[in-house]
Amino acid sequence: MEVKNVVVLGAGLMGVGLAQVFAGAEDIQVTVRSRKVHDEPYAPIIKNLDLLIANDALTEAAKEGVLSRISFTDDLAAAVKDADFIIECVPEVMEIKQDTFAELEPLTQDDTIYATNTSVMSPTEIALKCKHPERVVGTHFWNPPFLIPLVEIVKAEKTDNEVVEITMDLLRKVGKKPVKCQKDVPGFIANRLQHAIWREALSMVENGIADPATVDEALKYGPGLRWPHLGIFENADMTGLDLALNIHTYIFPYLESAKAPSKLLKEHVEKGELGFKTGKGYQTWTQEQIDHSNQSLREYLIRVTKDLK
Repeated sequence: MEVKNVVVLGAGLMGVGLAQVFAGAEDIQVTVRSRKVHDEPYAPIIKNLDLLIANDALTEAAKEGVLSRISFTDDLAAAVKDADFIIECVPEVMEIKQDTFAELEPLTQDDTIYATNTSVMSPTEIALKCKHPERVVGTHFWNPPFLIPLVEIVKAEKTDNEVVEITMDLLRKVGKKPVKCQKDVPGFIANRLQHAIWREALSMVENGIADPATVDEALKYGPGLRWPHLGIFENADMTGLDLALNIHTYIFPYLESAKAPSKLLKEHVEKGELGFKTGKGYQTWTQEQIDHSNQSLREYLIRVTKDLK
């Protein structure tokens, strides 16, 4: 099966970002279905594309090509009638996701693939109301989706193997780095790794080992600097598994193993200190610092991902 028509359900930041990703392929047409089409639906996509142009990662001609392959509609039946691949970006509420896919089945072709862009919810559970759960697959994109290469392909309990392979091929075609999660487990792959590090980082702060800014510095200018090039298992093989065993034997008893969220995190949330959205979280942020952090992250990702292509 060759995917030519992609439908994105939802026109939020992730939805329009995914539309931009798929429209990067010259032979794919993308329809974004939104319950209410805004007056300027292309505005966030144009902003993303202009950022790429400003950093010499895209041409004006390519920008116009991407925009020409994206359309918006509020008509669900018309949008999905000829879809080969549908990806939902609806709210992270299980019942909404389940009902969305169940509603699609009578409206689509027999071989249409249903992808869910959930970051933590079980694709197996999302497919429970479907008559054909074998067509449902997890596709966890990372934000911002037009810059982060990783997409986790999650095989639900009843997902057909061909559906997984078609999805993997499609994502490679549009320039992504898909990885296969062979079991439908909470957090999939990358979030499990990320939050294991977060748990240890919070434990260090709570126990007075280092403050939040120091922990961030240690990650950014130490192991985090090499992770884009050197993965954990390759690193272990490089340094020697005998050394890894000796280190793990010594240090594992001292690592955080809490099964509940950090007390420090709970305290900040209870105080309404939510991070960038309130100007204070683990650290205090001015609007200028917030804008700089968001902008510099995107520019950094553009530079890094240029080398991956």
